Amino acid sequence: MKFSVRPSGIGGAIDIPGSKSHTIRALVFGMLGRGESVIRQPLDSSDTRSCLGMIEKFGARIGIRSDEWTVKGTGGSVSVPDDVIDVGNSGTSLYIGIGLASLADGYTVFTGDEQIRNRPADSLLGSINDLGGRAWSTRENGKPPLVIKGRISGGSTGIEAVTSQYLTSLLISAPLATGNTEISVPLLNEKPYVAMTLSWLDRLGIRYVNNEYRSFSITGNQSYGNFNARVPADFSSATFFLVAAAISGSELMLRGLDFNDTQGDKEVVNILKKMGAAVNIEEDGIRIRGGGLKGGTFDLNAMPDSLPALSVAACFAAGETRLVNVAQARLKETDRISVMHSELGKMGADIEEMPDGLVIRGGGLRGARVDGHGDHRVAMALSVAGIASPGETVVDTAESVSVTFPNFFDLMKKTGADVRRE
Repeated sequence: MKFSVRPSGIGGAIDIPGSKSHTIRALVFGMLGRGESVIRQPLDSSDTRSCLGMIEKFGARIGIRSDEWTVKGTGGSVSVPDDVIDVGNSGTSLYIGIGLASLADGYTVFTGDEQIRNRPADSLLGSINDLGGRAWSTRENGKPPLVIKGRISGGSTGIEAVTSQYLTSLLISAPLATGNTEISVPLLNEKPYVAMTLSWLDRLGIRYVNNEYRSFSITGNQSYGNFNARVPADFSSATFFLVAAAISGSELMLRGLDFNDTQGDKEVVNILKKMGAAVNIEEDGIRIRGGGLKGGTFDLNAMPDSLPALSVAACFAAGETRLVNVAQARLKETDRISVMHSELGKMGADIEEMPDGLVIRGGGLRGARVDGHGDHRVAMALSVAGIASPGETVVDTAESVSVTFPNFFDLMKKTGADVRRE
């Protein structure tokens, strides 16, 4: 599928869909819990459907309604899957699933699409081995396909959390190990996503000690209960519409966003304010009015998913913008630093690639044919760029937006963007 985008003003109000990160955590905690849990306003996307399929293989029973999902849990007794688990394009499901598999008394095999089969997991596999399980890569390169055998018994491990999902996986599974677990964390990227996981542990009454995110002590032989929770709107998804308004000089109301939530990408709002956008936090969401952007230096370590969209914003900001300390963006669905450098270059960007980010000197863009590389966030960012770029922008592999934002195209149209599907 291709998106064709022409310059257009946008406006109005839109409802932002639920958080992928919260939805997947809710599904996983529901599967591990006792009784039935209720998840209200979940995100229904390819990634969350991959997680649904995974937890069913681990023994959960699922009920689906349009705005409410129910999960009948296993009480911590994780079943050995009767088939290979294919997580599709969902890295979050893969990494958290490795921890879940370490609780099953048998072998679990994970695979996924081509992008997933190039995602490293070696540090997490090492920790599973440290804690009494067995974990290895069939190609001996630390990447899927992976084989995991439980059960973990606890103990001590150190993990370099190049992605926060490594640590999240251990924090979710360790309370169900047979003994206590000590985790040292010499490197932690994307800290707010670990804070999100801890907020779920707190909600469910799990006992642990957090030593300023440098180490964790988790009591073993605990259990998860059930819950009834509403999934908050997704700041990562909202980022694309925030940037669309900022670069087009438009006013837009984004409903459903909660600034009290732990999502790291809420910092995008403050970055756009520093760049010159007018932002008001209102009772039912965020109102943004764009125009007159200026560059700056922004540390994206806590929010790597924002790099594609913010690199587009930087192209329309006066002066130089530096997006830094986000080397882990190279380990996502694509090497997003390299891909955004390449594709924005096709649109005329004055852009420089660094090991840990991008340097962009503003001056605008022009329409061009660009490639989303099958990466949902890249495809959405390039589509947004077309709103403010003279000429026509055609984005290949736009079908990838269904991974996290199935109604992205419809919401673009609703705001008044001149966008077509081809």
